[in-house]
Amino acid sequence: MSLASWFRWNDPPNRISQRNPTEMVVETLMMELSWQTKQAEKQQRERENEYRKIKTGVDYGWLVSYPKQSYDISPGERLQLEDMCTKIHPSYCGPVILRFRQLIAEYEPEVQEVSRLFRSVLQEAAEKIKEEEEAKKLARQWNTKNKTSLSLATFKSRSRISPFISDIKTISEDVERGTQPTRRVWSMPEFRNAK
Repeated sequence: MSLASWFRWNDPPNRISQRNPTEMVVETLMMELSWQTKQAEKQQRERENEYRKIKTGVDYGWLVSYPKQSYDISPGERLQLEDMCTKIHPSYCGPVILRFRQLIAEYEPEVQEVSRLFRSVLQEAAEKIKEEEEAKKLARQWNTKNKTSLSLATFKSRSRISPFISDIKTISEDVERGTQPTRRVWSMPEFRNAK
């Protein structure tokens, strides 16, 4: 028995999990929500400490111990948010997170307001996705209409009769061939029909 079997060095590296992309989007967005909730709670505590320090003139912050996380989203609201996250396309996950962070930095919400802000960002993204899908659908319909009308136009153009190219011999054509063409004025270019 070799030592290599005891160690996992020779094992092939594990592949990235084969989870559904929507599950990964939901997990990523909900992790962002919980992280932003923790950050908002931390900022709220710091603001309260600053207010107490200003009010009393004494800093007792070193005596206070805070729980790990005191605020949690209700299970019903969490399920609603997860359901909204399933409607977000994976390509919109990054922009949703960036927009959420931008709004958090802009408004500096209280802990209770973070989930409402997150909901508004998800609704905004879902509406944008819906608008883009409708625009793509209209574009497909327009392209389909244009393809049929273009095919009719190309059919009509193929069947067009050109008066200058003809296999039918006429008397005037025979007469014109026998005479020399007249010279045009200098300002006009000369066009000749070469056969």
